[in-house]
Amino acid sequence: MLKILITGGSGFVGTNLIESLIQDNVQILNIDITQPVVESHVSYWRQADILDRKSLEDVITQFNPEIIVHLAAVTDLDGKTLSYYRTNFEGTKNIIDIAAKLRSLRKVIYTSSMYVCQPGFIPSDYDTYKPHTLYGESKVKGEQLVKAIANPNYNWIIVRPTSIWGPWFKIPYIDFFDVVYKGKYVNFGKTCTKTYGYIGNTVFQLRQLISAEGIHERTFYLGDHPAIPISDWANEISVEMGKGNIKSVPFALIRGAAIAGDILGSLKIKFPMTSFRLTNMTTNNVLPLDDIYQVAGELPFTRLEGVHNTLKWLKYYRGYNIKMKDVPDLPSDDVLFVNGYSDKTTTTVRATVQ
Repeated sequence: MLKILITGGSGFVGTNLIESLIQDNVQILNIDITQPVVESHVSYWRQADILDRKSLEDVITQFNPEIIVHLAAVTDLDGKTLSYYRTNFEGTKNIIDIAAKLRSLRKVIYTSSMYVCQPGFIPSDYDTYKPHTLYGESKVKGEQLVKAIANPNYNWIIVRPTSIWGPWFKIPYIDFFDVVYKGKYVNFGKTCTKTYGYIGNTVFQLRQLISAEGIHERTFYLGDHPAIPISDWANEISVEMGKGNIKSVPFALIRGAAIAGDILGSLKIKFPMTSFRLTNMTTNNVLPLDDIYQVAGELPFTRLEGVHNTLKWLKYYRGYNIKMKDVPDLPSDDVLFVNGYSDKTTTTVRATVQ
């Protein structure tokens, strides 16, 4: 039975990946400092701090994995110093050092971020970096540690998730859905085109990378093609909610709201719009996906299917008061995972030696 270790498996991507993998004949261990959000996943979880080298090594060595998917990270943008993001490079270094001692290990997927380059800057190659946040800097350090591994006894790849969304997501895209749900999202005429990724498709891509041959030392962005203007996506969400098309307002009003948000933020008061968020919403960021599509192939879910599945989850877990044709008002047995993993993403995972 294939042994797959997932660090940070209690988070957004990890929760969905584990739910997909447990339907296969594989043995899974989730190492995370936080308990899983899904009760049925607790049996796969061992509490451990990625920065506690000794206890981490004890747990990993005892499990003796063949595959490691390293997701554990600090992902928010709240940090004021690089040390706030130690998990992203010191934790990665711990995984690298421990992996070197595992004789059964075949492959490690190290998770980075699209923010190793600022939005709007498309690198000419995977070794060119231009981070615009401390979080991005920490992910650059993590990538550089991986690329410096000398003569590994296993195959490694790096993945850079793009703007991933779907059931069990958190900030920022759950906020985006909330804003649309509350009727506060408006089309202000200067929205951008971005690469997004529905979590069901991201899980599919990760599973394909686990099984793929001939990809040692390569880097892949994870996301859905084609890129889409954010206003079009917001409109799709609003229509699927039954709220109709979103409204349009002058850009000057949104700019004023962003300035107000900056002022409120300095006073520790949360506000849905800031200058940082406005810049992100108006900067194109179309990332290269040819490499992942060559390996993983076409994706199992359309964007509209992803929106529908996400709204179904939000209806039950965020209390969205929306009517959906195929969704009862009361929860049913399938409300935990509405991504259809059993029939769309479960290409059998197999270990490969390259």
